[in-house]
Amino acid sequence: MSYNLVFYGNETLKGIAEPVENIDGSVAAIIDEMYEIMYRERGIGLAAPQIDLGRRIIVVDTQDGNGNKIALINPVIKEFSDRTNPFEEGCLSVPGINADVIRPSEILISGFDRNGKELEIEARGLLARVFQHEVDHLDGFLFIDRIDNYIREEFRSELKKIKKMNR
Repeated sequence: MSYNLVFYGNETLKGIAEPVENIDGSVAAIIDEMYEIMYRERGIGLAAPQIDLGRRIIVVDTQDGNGNKIALINPVIKEFSDRTNPFEEGCLSVPGINADVIRPSEILISGFDRNGKELEIEARGLLARVFQHEVDHLDGFLFIDRIDNYIREEFRSELKKIKKMNR
């Protein structure tokens, strides 16, 4: 099956993604296609709802040279640090818009890899931020839902244009 990126306003982006019950070859194929789309669009993270698939799958590659190419199935953030920091975020599903989002600077996340092996990752900095951003997608949140209303209001006309990008 071939997937395409969906944009702000798409119903799948607003829903809560379903857990993956069976990790098999079809899930591995979805992960491979998600990486292809993410790299083609020059992103560093992608969640299945962004390709109109309501399943709990994320892929991340912060491209920092530390081998942080990670696919997680059914990810759960188990712990958040008390320390937070603002950082400018963007999103492939909300192109052309960037805004500062305050998030915990360190997290503990768990999930399963493409082979069904359970993983637990302590992430900090950019990697922690990308994980949080992608898990938000699985729960129906976009980064613009995490900014102040007055800032989001400034993007109203751009958001209307982005909604029209959905086919």
